Parts: sequence; C-alpha cells; structure tokens
Amino acid sequence: MARSDIDIDELQEVLHERKKRKSLPFVWIVPLVAAIIGGWLVVKGILEKGPTITIRFTSAEGLEAGKTKVKYRSVDVGEVKRINVTEDLLGVVATVEMVKAVDPYLVEDTQFWIVRPRIAGGQVSGLGTLFSGSYIGSDPGKSRTKRRDFVGLEVPPIITTGMAGHHFALHAETLGSLQVGSPVLFREEEVGSIVAHEINKDGQGVTFRIFVNAPYDQYVNANSRFWNASGIDVTMDANGIRVDTESLVSILIGGVAFETFPGVGPQSSANESQEFTLFKSRTEAMKRPDAISLPAVVIFDQSLRGLTVGAPVEFRGIAIGEVKAINMEYDKVTDKPSFPVTIAIYPLRLQALLGGQAEIANDPEVRRAKWDGLVAKGLRAQLRTGSLLTGQIFVAFDFFTNAPAAQINWTRNPPALPTIPSVLEEVQQSVVNIVHKIDKMPLEQIGLNLRQSLATLDRTLTSTDKLVKGFESEVTPSVKATLKEARKTLHSADQVLTADSPFMYETQELIRELSKTARSLRELTDYLDRHPEALIRGKKGGG
Repeated sequence: MARSDIDIDELQEVLHERKKRKSLPFVWIVPLVAAIIGGWLVVKGILEKGPTITIRFTSAEGLEAGKTKVKYRSVDVGEVKRINVTEDLLGVVATVEMVKAVDPYLVEDTQFWIVRPRIAGGQVSGLGTLFSGSYIGSDPGKSRTKRRDFVGLEVPPIITTGMAGHHFALHAETLGSLQVGSPVLFREEEVGSIVAHEINKDGQGVTFRIFVNAPYDQYVNANSRFWNASGIDVTMDANGIRVDTESLVSILIGGVAFETFPGVGPQSSANESQEFTLFKSRTEAMKRPDAISLPAVVIFDQSLRGLTVGAPVEFRGIAIGEVKAINMEYDKVTDKPSFPVTIAIYPLRLQALLGGQAEIANDPEVRRAKWDGLVAKGLRAQLRTGSLLTGQIFVAFDFFTNAPAAQINWTRNPPALPTIPSVLEEVQQSVVNIVHKIDKMPLEQIGLNLRQSLATLDRTLTSTDKLVKGFESEVTPSVKATLKEARKTLHSADQVLTADSPFMYETQELIRELSKTARSLRELTDYLDRHPEALIRGKKGGG
C-alpha cells in the first residue's frame, strides 16, 4: 500500500487511542499527591524529631501533659507529653519531647526547673506565669557526657549560662542567717549572691559558694576580706557602742560583704574558686594581721565583770594585743580564787619599746631579757574601764614607779606577767580599811572614861569650893565671882555629859551616822565596781 493511500483520519484515531490508553485517569491524581505529601511529612517528622527525655520533680504542680512547654530564654525547646508518678511514690516523672536543635546540650550538668510565681531571697520571680501558666525552665550545661534522665531543681538556679563573673568559696564556723540567694555586697552595692552552702565533711564548719558578677569580680584579690553583713551589727565593747549595717536586703535575709585590706598596693584579681575566710563582722575582718604573736597570762584577783574575749590590750592608748581567753583558778596557798586572763601580744607594734624586730622574732633570750627589764622598771598589767556607758573593761599596760617588786613567771606556759590593782579597787580598799578602823574604835568605852573623868573633876572642884568657903572672908570679891562662874560651868558640863543629856545623845547619833556613811561608801564602791555605767545613766530600778 502506498503512503498516499493511508487514511489520515484513521491514523489520527489510532494515535489518539494509544495516547488515551497510556494516560492516568484524573481521579487518581489527588490521592497520589496526598500520599506523596504525607510521606514527605512523615520523613520530615522523623528527620526533625528531637530526643525524648525524662525529668523528675517532687511535685507536678503547674505541669500539664500536652500543654506545658520547656523554654530556654523564652523560646520553646520542648513539650511535656506524659506525667507519671515515680515507682517509690516520692515524686513525679515528666516525659518531654525536645526539639532536635537542643540535642547537643542535653548533657550531665543541664538543669531544669519549674517556673511559677515565687518569692524567695528578697526577690519576686515568675509573675508572668500568672497569665500564661507555668513552664519548665532550662539551662544548658557544658559537659560532654550525654544524658536523657534528669532531676529537676526545686528552685531556679542563681547563676545561669552566659553570666560573666567568678565563683569563690568562703569558710565560716556557722551558717548564721545566710541562705542561698543572699546578696554579696561591695561598698554597699549588690554585686553577686550566695549560690550554695554545705556543712564541711569533718563537721567543723560551713562552706559557702558565692558568685560575683563582672565587672565587680575584678575587685576580689588575695587581700580581700569577707564578713557576714547580716542584720544589724550592734557591738558593745571597751570602745563604746557601734551600729553597722549594709543594706535593707541584708537586714532582712542576710548578706556577705567584702573589701580589700587597706594599705596594700595594686593586686591582681583572685582566681576562680579561690577560698577565703568568712569573718563574723567587719571589725574582725579588717583587723591588722600580725606575723608574730606572743601568748601571755595576766592574773587578777578582782571581778572581771565587763571583760570579754576580744577586748583590746593597750599600752597608753595603743592597741598591742587582745584578750584570747578568760579562766578561773583556785590558789591553794592563799585559799582564794584567781582569774588568769590569756592575752596575745603583738611585739611588732612595740618595736620602739622592746627593741629591734629581728631580735624579738629570732632570739627568745633577748626577748626575755627585754621583758624582764621592763618589769623591773615598773611595767604592770591593770584592768581599766573603757566605757562608762557600756561598762566594758580592757587590759592596759603601763609603768608604775611605786609598784611593789615583781617578776615574770617564766615557768608557767604561757608566762605570767605581773599585775597591779585598778584605781577603783584601790579606792574601794581604802574605804573598806577606814570603815574597819571606825568599827574597831571603842566608842562606848571612850564615852564611859570621859564621864568618869568629869565626875572626878567635879568632886575635886567641890572640895576646892569647900576649902574656899573657909577662907571666904579673906578672898577678894573678884575671886569669889570667878569661883562661882567656874562652879556654874562645871555644873553645865556635868549636865551635858550625863548619859541622858542631849549632847551625849547627839554624839552617839553622830557616831552611828559615821558608821552608816562608811558602810554606804563601801556599798557604793562595790556597786560602781560592778556597774560603772551608773555614773552616767544612774542606778537602774531594783538594781
């Protein structure tokens, strides 16, 4: 068949039939597209699915499965899917699906906590959750060890990732009023906070972990001193009354303050986690450090009321040491109690008095000879009143040229330095001696002897009067008048000196008043010895 003989219409019909058989019906296009999209979503979901973790809390308060989010810096990074009670019934476990992007940060030191309205540490947080609901806060860690099971914090962490600053350790004897969240103050400015505390393993103290924010951490160096600035520090000592406080927050919840010890040159900043001592007060923290300390004992036999541990030891107004301990002993020789006071003397503060620094520090024999020479010149320890207002006393050293001879007891450990009674004690002893002498006077016997002497004189005058009457005619009128006046005088004296006469009564009353006055002086000196502040404030009611 020739090409021209082919029917064009038939050819087109055949081609149309073939094409029609190969095309997909339109009804199948929509399901196919839906299947492709669904498969793509499944694959995408699998590829983008993040890790599943569990977080244990003591309570599920504020948590809700399928609704509560996990956030980091206000960005959703996960969602709570399930909440179950733990097997031991002591808490709950929240199963959380995290986004894939945070997988590298789910490590051992990653932290989670429930954000809810909270008032703690003088701060208010989580108020936004009153309207949006609670959520789980997170802070990524820096460890490289992966982890999927976590224990949530009961309170939000004080320091989170990204905060610039340094951690330091403080050692104290007791916890006091400090707590996690208490502020760290520098020149009354809040520059950090306490992030943790724990009792030492040996049970002999407490260790605090603090965080000082940048740029204030540069002010912490090896010569920095930290002290407890909690509440109001009222100090009553030999220097009077002092009231110190740092800030309102520290009054309410406690706080720690620090300052660099004065008189030192520029210092480099302290290293991370460097350890410091936490002193009880600023006064104790800022005491001048002394490289050499000589222990000694001063023994008194008078009342130590008003003397406290830490009281200064002074030499003519200059602090040369402090009281370390106060004890009591019984002296079998004198059959009386004594009160040894242990003191620490800082000889470098007495270089001009004791000699060169090298001699004091390195040669005990030279040091002993120096002290023996000073005692021979009259150096004695004495109790003195530092403040009449507080009644506090301190130990003072001075030279007393009229002091009885004494020596240092070097056989005692530590050596005992000689003492001298205080001025108030000497006055009291003098008054007591006067009272004793008055009490020992035989006043009644003296009055009786005086009456007997006057009676004898009266008899003598009577005899003389009789004799004079015998010669009355020969005696001149002037002599008679004189004798008459003398008789009147003796008669008046006899009346005055009789036992029931006003003069004798007033004399006896005067003697009694002198005795009462002496006893009152003795009571007054005893009271002033115990309450010297009464000179200013007066005697307390009922005291």
